[in-house]
Amino acid sequence: MYRYIPNLITVSRLVLTALFFIVINLQTSATNFPLLMWLALGVFVLAIFSDALDGWLARHWKAETAFGRIVDPFADKILICGAFVFFSCGKIIPGEVTLPVNMSGDAATGIVPWMAVVLTAREFLITGIRGYAESRGIDFRAQWAGKIKMMAQCSAIIGVLVCLALGTVLKSSMVLNGLLIARNVAIWITVVVTVLSAIQYIIRGRQLIHEQ
Repeated sequence: MYRYIPNLITVSRLVLTALFFIVINLQTSATNFPLLMWLALGVFVLAIFSDALDGWLARHWKAETAFGRIVDPFADKILICGAFVFFSCGKIIPGEVTLPVNMSGDAATGIVPWMAVVLTAREFLITGIRGYAESRGIDFRAQWAGKIKMMAQCSAIIGVLVCLALGTVLKSSMVLNGLLIARNVAIWITVVVTVLSAIQYIIRGRQLIHEQ
């Protein structure tokens, strides 16, 4: 029975992902906006924790299944790419909310549409390569570049949520400016690492095709 626990945790992450999108898309008052962002942050961290937990349990109990191999990365992609898409459109910030001048326009989240496109394109590409490899019985699990990419993406999303939560409270301050710089650095690291990991997977996929 315990062997089904990793899959149940994976399914719960899909539920948390849906809840995360609902929370960040709620149109609320300026007073409640910071609270919603903190709530979204809590849901996101819980979802990321569940990602690490289900993988560890599946390996520890030797309970890896086809369901987990398909749904687990799917849930990750929906959570991360969906967050970047939502943040890039800017509509998550209600009209009543007033942010500091250094968080106006695209600077509100620091994420612009082309960044979301890059992340989503990378995931489509890797999914295609992985599907081709595994259809031929070749193990094509994530390597170090993919794991670093995931860490960078999570750091960027956490940075965006923290800055949005504090933006209406701290206004223009040295603390907020420092957080915005850290957030922007995390976002750009995410973009660079995403591109580099895509290149690594392309090279690896090309080698596999030639070997076949």
